[in-house]
Amino acid sequence: MRGDRDIFGLGRGLSIPLSTPNPLPKEPETLITDEAGLSVNALADLRAEPLVSQGDIVKQGAPVLRDRRHPEYVITAPMAGRVTALEIGAGRRLSSMVFAAETRQQQHRYDARAAGEEIAGKTGRAALRALLQETGLWRRFNVRPFGRIPKGDAKPAAIFVMAVDTRPLAASPRIALDEGSAVALQRGIAALGTLCAGPVFFCQDRGPDIVQEMDRLHIIRVGDLHPAGLAGHRVLDRFPARLDRQVWDIGVDDVVAIGELLEEGTLPTTRLVAVVGPGLRASRLVRCQPGADLSEICYRSLKPGPTVIFSGSVLDGAQARWLGEKDRQVTVLPRSDTKPQRHWLDAALRRASRPEPIIATAAVEEALGGFMPGMALLRALSVGDDEAAAELGALSLVEADLAMVDYVTAASPRFSDLLRAALDRMEANT
Repeated sequence: MRGDRDIFGLGRGLSIPLSTPNPLPKEPETLITDEAGLSVNALADLRAEPLVSQGDIVKQGAPVLRDRRHPEYVITAPMAGRVTALEIGAGRRLSSMVFAAETRQQQHRYDARAAGEEIAGKTGRAALRALLQETGLWRRFNVRPFGRIPKGDAKPAAIFVMAVDTRPLAASPRIALDEGSAVALQRGIAALGTLCAGPVFFCQDRGPDIVQEMDRLHIIRVGDLHPAGLAGHRVLDRFPARLDRQVWDIGVDDVVAIGELLEEGTLPTTRLVAVVGPGLRASRLVRCQPGADLSEICYRSLKPGPTVIFSGSVLDGAQARWLGEKDRQVTVLPRSDTKPQRHWLDAALRRASRPEPIIATAAVEEALGGFMPGMALLRALSVGDDEAAAELGALSLVEADLAMVDYVTAASPRFSDLLRAALDRMEANT
């Protein structure tokens, strides 16, 4: 049992000139919006099959969606309420599911006894896997290589727990960890140790230890600048993913959710979300339900004039109505419609031309954390050399890990898109 207290990314990285009206409050407010939604279009590779019908009343945490191709991939109700809409999009595929709050705030309960006994007795992991898949918490894991949800029988060589977030204006995950969550966090980490025969890396800031050291648990401290707090950079630096070696990552509040599930048999009703950005009159720290209505969260704090609301950060978030499945931040930007519109022919010619070369600068290297062969990786992605990209670390990365590079270079096509295309090709050839 040992703890590694190396500080990675210290002094390496960048900050972007993005303001928010005031510092985040120290204490969050609770806000359960009248509506919540699951945006299926935003969920990668999901062929959603509804398990409920329009008009049904569901309990918070009850299964409401599953993947037709992978029935173990389940999504649960973000709050107790009535299913008011099943919206159909292109190709007659389900695009979103909308819930309206009901006065009866009931929670769906799961039987976690077998999984708890399995962990305590170190007798296996089958019951734990089944429980995580049944409750939808299995979807909170992210697999490298390829950035997918783990298959039902997958076994990671290592797991990274992310208790740090260096995205612009992000709140520290430490804020979400109160005294009551300490026991649940330790229980959740013990569960991760059951799923993984290898090391568990706990990535945190330079403050006091968040967790107690446990067998096979390694504490990694990271710096304050972005992208030091991204899982892909920590994976690549410490335990790189390979085609024959899966590495999983998961957020620290999701580990707490696993611990609470094992103890209580229920899923958390809220998550901590920072509401920030220059489009606000005041920044907010709120506890809201998953899939919360972003307009309702933001409307009291919006500045006059048109704004754009992103679920996620300004670097890797997306304009949305509902809070994203894994997002812990809402960013509001003022919208400007005064930019001149390019003629369609000019835009077409620009897209058809060869990408402009990227000049090696300190900013580009810092946008990649300053520790990887950054320019070589970007060149490999630019020319479609998948073999070289894999050797240089692409298998440990996903799109969010290159979002800072896209911001610095303003390259077209974006390097995050080139990375996704390379990963898709490599996955198809395995």
